[in-house]
Order: sequence, then C-alpha cells, then structure tokens
Amino acid sequence: MPETTRTQPSVLYRWMVLVFVALTMFGNYYIYDSINPLERIFIEQLGYSGTRFGWLNSSYSVAAVLTLLIGGIVIDRIGTKKSMMIFATLCLLGSILTAIKGEFATMVAGRTVLGLGAESMIVAVTTALAKWFKGKELSFAFGINLTISRLASVAADNSPTWAHSVFYPQGPAGSPSWRGPLLLAVGAGGICMVAALVYWMLEGHAEAHYELGKAGEVDKLDLKQTFSFDTSYWYVVVLCFTFYSAIFPFRTFAIDFFTNKILAAHGGLAAAEAVRVLAHERAGFFNSLLPFSAMIATPLFGLLVDKVGKRALFMMLGSVLLMPVYLMMAYSNISLFVPVCMMGIAFSLIPAVMWTAVAYIVQQNRLGTAYALMTLIQQIGFFIMNLLIGKANDFASAGLANPGGYALGMWIFSILGFVGMTFAILLRLRETGPHGHGLETITTASAAA
Repeated sequence: MPETTRTQPSVLYRWMVLVFVALTMFGNYYIYDSINPLERIFIEQLGYSGTRFGWLNSSYSVAAVLTLLIGGIVIDRIGTKKSMMIFATLCLLGSILTAIKGEFATMVAGRTVLGLGAESMIVAVTTALAKWFKGKELSFAFGINLTISRLASVAADNSPTWAHSVFYPQGPAGSPSWRGPLLLAVGAGGICMVAALVYWMLEGHAEAHYELGKAGEVDKLDLKQTFSFDTSYWYVVVLCFTFYSAIFPFRTFAIDFFTNKILAAHGGLAAAEAVRVLAHERAGFFNSLLPFSAMIATPLFGLLVDKVGKRALFMMLGSVLLMPVYLMMAYSNISLFVPVCMMGIAFSLIPAVMWTAVAYIVQQNRLGTAYALMTLIQQIGFFIMNLLIGKANDFASAGLANPGGYALGMWIFSILGFVGMTFAILLRLRETGPHGHGLETITTASAAA
C-alpha cells in the first residue's frame, strides 16, 4: 500500500508548543536572576562577602563555558524532547541545591549545576523552535520566546515587591529571609520541568501523527576555524565581551548598590526599617528596567536597523550611551531614572544589531562556530567581572556605611565602556572602507532589489 502523506501540525498546535517551550525558558531565566535581590541579605545573614556573592554567578559561567565546548553533541544524539527534559531537571536540581543550605560550597554547586542545564537548554530551545517554525513564523516565535524569558528577569528583580511576605515573613521590622526567595526559584524550576515534560508529550504525539520539520543546526565550536575569521568579526566579539561584561555583572550587584544609594539619600544608617524595605523594592524596580526595556525595544530597534542599515554606527551610538552611566550613578545626585534609561536603550540597541551583524560578516556554514565562540568569550567575561566587582566592593568596603565604596566597581564598568567604544569605532572605520561587509549599507529594501 502507498505510504500515507502526513499533514503538518496546525497553527494552534505549533503555538501551544511555543507556550511550553517559552515556559521552560521562563523558569530558566528566573532561577538565574533570583539571587539578584539577595546580595545584602547573604552578606548580613550568611556572612558572605562581595567576592563570594560574585562566585555564585561566576561558577555558573564556568559551567556555561564547559557546556559550549561540547556544543550540541547531546542534543544531536538524543533529540530535543529528551535533552530539554534532562536540562530542565538540571535547572530544578540547581535551584534546590542553592536553596537547601546557606553554605557557600553548596550554593556554588547549585549554581554550577544550573549553568550546565540552563545554557544547554537555551541551545535545545533554539533547535526546537527551528524544528517547529522554520519557513513559517520563526522570527516572531523567537521574539515571543525572548519576551517571555525577559519577563522572568523582570519578575525576579521585582520579587521583593510582589513577594514581599516571602522576603519579610516577620514584617518590615523583622529579619529578611534568604531561603524564602530561593524557594520561589525552586518553584520556577518546577515550572521549567513540567513545561519540558509537556513539550516531550507534544513532540512525541506530533512525531506519531504529523510531518515535522528538521531540527535547526546546533551551534558548535570548531576550534580549527576560530583563528580564520575576518577582522570585523573580532571587533564585534570584543564589543560583545565588553558590552555584556558591563551589563550582566552589573545587574548581579546592582540591587545592593541601588538600595544603599537610595538609603544614603534618606537617612543612611539611621533610616527606619520600613524605609529600608521600600528602598530594596525600589532598587529591584530599577534593575528590572533593563530586561523590561529589552522586551519592548529590541525588536523595534531590529526593525529600524533592517530599514536603514548603519549597523556599526548604531553600535557606536549604543556604546556612547553606555560609557557615562556608571560614573553618573556613582558620583551624581541625578535621578537614577536617567542613567538607567540610558543603559536600557543601549541594552536594547546593541544586541539588536550585534548578533545579526555576525551573519553578514561570517559565511553561513561557519555561523555555528562563530556564535558559539562569541558566546563562550561572553561567558568568560561574566566569570571575570563577577569576581572582579565582588573583590572591588570588598576592597573598598562598599555598603550603606560607605556608599562611596561602590565607585571603584563603577570605574571598572566605565573602562569597559570606553574599550567597547574604541572597538565600535574601529568596526565603523573598517566597514566603511574597502573591507566592509555591508553592515552600513544592506537594508531590507536593498536586499530585495
């Protein structure tokens, strides 16, 4: 008998798949950012230092680098549904280890396990989305997935507000809880794992009844190719290193910095407990403005750049916006809205241009290596900067008793901004010269012509 031709999954089925794939990423992102509001609580209740707190995210980055070195081998061999379930389990296990005991070594182990699962899950999710949406609504599906992921970061940063009773179970006058907020992260890990399980069932049913697309090609690191990329690519990589190293490690320590800066303007050490709680909540709001702005503005900037080109110029403009914000926060009494909004624009603009620029510089068959190498170097930057800023805050005795102690770390971030600006200028000069790749000239209109 002739083989029956299978139909493709319905639009509703594909978007149901997207919902559960995005929920795995929601849990993933929430667990990672769940420690952001907890630095001062860890220092005061668990005896942590800034350096130890920095290790919680640096250990994640070490695991991420190891994951990127093995690339997509696991996903290639066992498929997306099984690999997503394994990685979701690792995320849940990492959150449990982090919450179960306040001991430093146990928490570092938890964050390391999270790094192994979370970074691999991002690769698996990217692969799965290509399988379900390639040739259909792929770009929009990726955008929805990113928006839901960033929503988790916003929720984690604002958790002192919406989960007030979890942070302060004895009321504003009582001691804050370090474990309660981490148990919320365990709950997010549960969402991640349940969503991965549902995705397994959805993909298993589809494999038996529908015609599915092929999985997207996984980014893999081919060490033999790493030294043969064009100079423009390396300028983008250095810009990526400096930009993300100035943003994400800052977010690690920002809530503590914002809290004490706000308190310093409202009584300092003499501030009432209710004021301290309010300052903590306000600090979480300011930190959440960065992922919130990215949720909205990154796709819009992407559309703008597609229309007008000028990619290297836009990266220069983003670098200019980023350079002064740290010193403004450290030394001026200007409202935090101003530098944070400037940072938010840069955080939305540069990524919208940077990652897509690589596709114009590097040949299609080498993009996997190019992106994997770029991400690996980015994670090395996270590792270095989380430790360096923690040590800088310890060295300068940064805290409510000495708000000026944060200035050393702010100078380190500012230097990264100046370095990033330098390489953005070098990229602009190269791309407007004879060795350009069309970063400044290619638009959707010119590509269609």
